[in-house]
Amino acid sequence: IDGFMAQTGDVEFGTREAFGQGRAGTGGSALPDLPAEFSDIPFDTGVVGMARSQSPDSANSQFFIMTAPAPHLNGQYTVVGRVIAGQDVVDAIKRGGGSNGMVADPDVMARVHLKTEE
Repeated sequence: IDGFMAQTGDVEFGTREAFGQGRAGTGGSALPDLPAEFSDIPFDTGVVGMARSQSPDSANSQFFIMTAPAPHLNGQYTVVGRVIAGQDVVDAIKRGGGSNGMVADPDVMARVHLKTEE
């Protein structure tokens, strides 16, 4: 969504094999939902958070990366990390039209590196 976030992680309806414009972004995984772990970390550019439905304890496989600050999300979603290198790549992700930002031919993550704090 332009000026807001890039969201992905729908392993049910968002894959190349099962992609459906009307259903992509509504699926999750067969694993249990995650309980909310809200914090005081602000949703600034580069912060990675877990997407969820109205229920705070409904996060599953979908996540989002902030492309701009969104203070209205602070304390409302679980923060799982932040981009430490490559925000320019995040900023270059295709943007879709409409209110949900859906892209008919979405970019695909070929490689992601995770680093944990020690």
